[in-house]
Amino acid sequence: MAGVLPDGEPVPSDGSLPPHVAESAGRNGFGVYVHVPFCASRCGYCDFNTYTASELGGGVSREGYADLVLSELDLARKVIEPGPVDTVFVGGGTPTLLSADDLGRVLDGIDRTWGLAPGAEISTEANPESVDPAYLRRLESHGFNRISLGMQSSSPAVLRILDRRHTPDRAPRAAIEAREAGFEHVNLDLIYGTPGETADDFAASLRAVIEAGVDHVSAYALIVEDGTRMAARMRRGEMPYPSDDVAADRYLAAEEALGAAGLEWYEVSNWAASEAGRCRHNLLYWTGADWWGLGPGAHSHVGGVRWWNVKHPAAYGKRLADGTSPGHAREVLDPADRRVEDVMLRVRLRDGLPLAGLDPDGVAQVLANGLIEPEAHAAGRLVLTLKGRLLADAVIRDVV
Repeated sequence: MAGVLPDGEPVPSDGSLPPHVAESAGRNGFGVYVHVPFCASRCGYCDFNTYTASELGGGVSREGYADLVLSELDLARKVIEPGPVDTVFVGGGTPTLLSADDLGRVLDGIDRTWGLAPGAEISTEANPESVDPAYLRRLESHGFNRISLGMQSSSPAVLRILDRRHTPDRAPRAAIEAREAGFEHVNLDLIYGTPGETADDFAASLRAVIEAGVDHVSAYALIVEDGTRMAARMRRGEMPYPSDDVAADRYLAAEEALGAAGLEWYEVSNWAASEAGRCRHNLLYWTGADWWGLGPGAHSHVGGVRWWNVKHPAAYGKRLADGTSPGHAREVLDPADRRVEDVMLRVRLRDGLPLAGLDPDGVAQVLANGLIEPEAHAAGRLVLTLKGRLLADAVIRDVV
C-alpha cells in the first residue's frame, strides 16, 4: 500500500471550491480519473494505493464499489459544471476485477453528471490475466475505446522477480483480443531495468510488443519505492539495485526498436503510431488541464487547486455514507508553483515548450551540451534531443 498522504489545508465538508475556480473548470479541457483499488495479489515493486482481499478489511467490496464512485459523482455534480468530459481513465489497482457492467455503470454516471464530449477517449487499465474476449467485447459495448495492458516483460524470470501473475505470452494475446473486440487504441506497458533482466530479455519484450500490433507503448525504468517488498529485498542484499547505465541502454534500445516499427515518442516514456494514438487523458495532465479523481486516494486538479481523497476504501466509503467529501486535504498552487510544474511536465513532451520565461543561461547550457534541438531552439521552443530525454531531470533543473 502507498505511504502516508501529504498534508494540506482541509477540504470543505461539501467539497466546494473557491467560486472563481469552480466557474473556470474545464476551460482548458476536462478529464475524469476513476481509481479502482483492488488487486488479486500485490506485485513486489508496487506502492500504489491498492488492496488485496486480505488487506481490504470490512466495509467495502468489489460488488458495491461502483455505487460508492457514483456517490462521489453526486457530490462532484454540486461542486463544478465543467462542460463535457474529454477523457475518462479508469486505473488502479486492477479495474477489470470489477465486472464490465459495473465499469459501464460508472461511465454512464459520468455521462449523466457532466456529459461525454463527442469522440471522448474512454480508457481502462487491465492486467492481462483479468480479461478474456467476452469481457473485452462487453467492455467495448459500454463505450470504452482504449485499453492499457500491464505487460512489463515477456521474460519468465523477470515476471517472477516482479511478482507478475500472467504468463509471458498473455499480454500480447490480450492486446490482439482487445483489437478484435473493437478497441480503437491498445497500449502495452513495459518496465525495464529489473535486476536480472538481460539485453536479450528486453529485446524480446520489444519484439513481442511490436508483433502484437499495438498503436501505443509505454516503457518505464524500474523505480524501487520505499515500503515495497522489492525495496526490502534489496536492503537485505538479496538482489542488486537497478543500474542507471543499464536503464539508459534499455531506453536507447526501446527508441531504436519502436521507432523502426513506426511508433514515435511524444512523451519521454510514451510512443504512439499516430497522433490519434496518443493518450489524450495523460496529455491533459501534462498540459495543466483540469480533472476530477474519483475513488480512495485519487488526486484531482481544477484551476490551480489540487486535492486528494482519503486513502483507505473503508474511510472513503464512510465519508460518502455520511454525506461529506472524501477529500483528505488540498493545496492552492500559486503562480510560481504552477509555472514550475508546467515546465517540469512540458519539457518531457515531443512538442516541448516556449523558451519565453525559461532561464536563458540554463537554456544556453543545455543547448551547448546537446540536450535540446538546435532547430527548435532557433524557432523559440525547447525540445529534447535523444540525449536530452535521458537527462530530462537535469534539463529541468537548469532551465527553471
